Amino acid sequence: CDEEIGDDEEKSSTWIPVHESSQAQGSRARDPTPDLVSDEEEQPPYPALAPVVFFCIKQTTRPRSWCLRMVCNPYPLNNHVSMLVILLNCVTLGMFQPCEDLKCQSEWCVVLQVFDDCIFAFFAVEMVIKMIALGIFGSKCYLGDTWNRLDFFIVMAGMMEYSLDGHNASLSAIRTVRVLRPLRAINRVPSMRILVTLLLDTLPMLGNVLLLCFFVFFIFGIVGVQLWAGLLRNRCFMKDNPLTVFPYYMNEEGEDNPFICSSNKDNGMLRCSQVPPLKEGVECTLIASPPGHAYSGLDGTGNSSCVNWNQYYSECKPGELNPHKGAVNFDNIGYAWIAIFQVITLEGWVDIMYYVMDAHSFYNFIYFILLIIVTQWPP
Repeated sequence: CDEEIGDDEEKSSTWIPVHESSQAQGSRARDPTPDLVSDEEEQPPYPALAPVVFFCIKQTTRPRSWCLRMVCNPYPLNNHVSMLVILLNCVTLGMFQPCEDLKCQSEWCVVLQVFDDCIFAFFAVEMVIKMIALGIFGSKCYLGDTWNRLDFFIVMAGMMEYSLDGHNASLSAIRTVRVLRPLRAINRVPSMRILVTLLLDTLPMLGNVLLLCFFVFFIFGIVGVQLWAGLLRNRCFMKDNPLTVFPYYMNEEGEDNPFICSSNKDNGMLRCSQVPPLKEGVECTLIASPPGHAYSGLDGTGNSSCVNWNQYYSECKPGELNPHKGAVNFDNIGYAWIAIFQVITLEGWVDIMYYVMDAHSFYNFIYFILLIIVTQWPP
């Protein structure tokens, strides 16, 4: 009995009221640990961006916090101002006339230059603000975006232009970068940016089309070189050429519409025998003086007249020039591709076809018709 009474006293001494234990558990549940509180306090306001830039500037630092508000939460007015500056830049670029005032001394040129300087300063400040807010290098930083890299390139080219101005350096190559300034509008208009991105994404899909185009150019170019290399140089020469006349026959239009003859081994449409018997607009009836006699321009009766030199252009052989100052020929694969490109544009292709038909064969029209069918109406 004494042992049972002692056990009851021990149980009663360790008993704790139910309401006190529940209050203690509730107080422990409501009190967070110090570690969680410190983590929440240290979380940056923009978790997706770099917490520290330039090794020391945090997101909560006041200069960067201002820049983050401007970049991440832009006011509608900021976008409108940027677009207005871009449009103003397009206007100033279009009104610039470097040929009329090379040294930019007129009042109008000075005004345009002031506008250009202000526009450059605006975009330079915008670039610096974005760099402070986002950082420079990294996936989420300033240079991590393709369009920001374009802005950076344009601003750097402008800085180089200003730094080299007055050092007698040629700035024409650097100033050509100005034409890229209107492209800044793509980065400011989301719908335009999406459209341009889609167009750029479709470029790899055009690889098969470019490959087919290359094969067409290559095959037709090889055929043209094998058949007509050097033939468009054919002209009607004199066998015994005096120094007083032109070495080969040329009509009034000259090399703009050359007389391309066909040699005896080819079956072209023009022969030297088809050279007009009389010079255009002149009645020439005399023949040339015999070898060893100086030609004086007089016939045997003493009448002043001229010699009909056209009848002496009887030898068809290659000359030095191709049609259109050497631009149209099939002498090598490069020039053949140029001629093929002109044919598929359907601009002046008939003249090229006639040149080849005159020099080689009438049936060469099949080549050009087939080329147009393949390139203009693909299956």
